[in-house]
Amino acid sequence: MKTYFVYMLASKSDVLYVGVTNDLERRIAEHRAKLIPGFSAKYNCDRLVWFEEFANANEAIEMEKRIKGWRREKKLALIAEKSPAMADLTILAGPPQVASEVPRVATAPLGMTGGRRPRSNADVLNGI
Repeated sequence: MKTYFVYMLASKSDVLYVGVTNDLERRIAEHRAKLIPGFSAKYNCDRLVWFEEFANANEAIEMEKRIKGWRREKKLALIAEKSPAMADLTILAGPPQVASEVPRVATAPLGMTGGRRPRSNADVLNGI
C-alpha cells in the first residue's frame, strides 16, 4: 500500500513551505540539498516541522491545497500540535539520505602509499 505525506518545512527565519510527496525521506533530502530549484531552495526551507500521512493521493493533495490557503497563524497552530518549538521532526520520519550527496573519495589500499611522508613547501622548494 502506497502512502502519501503532506508536510511543512521552515527556514531558520521561520519562512514556511507546504508540500506533498509519496517519499518523505527522499523529498526532505532533496530540499536540504537544494536539488530542485524553487521556493524552498530560495528561502532555505529545510527543517521538517510538520507532516501527516495519507493512504490516498487525492486526499493528500486536497489537504496540501487547503493548508496552502490558510493564514500563517493557522499553519503555526497546526505545527504547534507536533512541534511546539518548531524543532526538526526528521528523526520521526527517518534519516533522509540522497545517494547523489555522498561524495566519492579515491583512496589507496593500505600499504600502497609507499610509506612516504607528505611533501612540505620546503621540500618542494628544495626539489625533494
